[in-house]
Amino acid sequence: MKLAILAVGHRQPGWVDEGCAEYLKRMPRELAMTVTEIKPEPRGSKTREQLLAAEKARLREALPGSCRLVVLDEKGDDLTTMKLAKRLETWMQDGRDVALLIGGADGLDEEFKQQADDKLRLSSLTLPHGMARLLLCEQLYRAHTVLKNHPYHREG
Repeated sequence: MKLAILAVGHRQPGWVDEGCAEYLKRMPRELAMTVTEIKPEPRGSKTREQLLAAEKARLREALPGSCRLVVLDEKGDDLTTMKLAKRLETWMQDGRDVALLIGGADGLDEEFKQQADDKLRLSSLTLPHGMARLLLCEQLYRAHTVLKNHPYHREG
């Protein structure tokens, strides 16, 4: 199974790219993870709906075929690390690749939210997009280590 993080946004600071690269490198071959940056639509005089529709088309092009669709949304499931590990285990048993979508400044098109197999919430705090990418990479790596009983995660 592969994990594909598709994030709408501009080039991130070096520390974000370096941090994500570190967690991508740590993932095992059988659970390879990628981060793909999706170009945001130039704002200009476009409506929010026009911006989201253009970004939706770009995201659709980048989606792996027949994957489990997971959107990051402020109204998504608020999981602990242990619950995320259980969710990851469920995804692995399903066998399909997983695409995790991080929307741009205006969020994600409503159609993605309706079609999503899962909706996750990273935090109640508002996070910069780069921080959300890095946090998601780290938490997916941590969830994997929980499933492997690796000492990276310590309860208590």
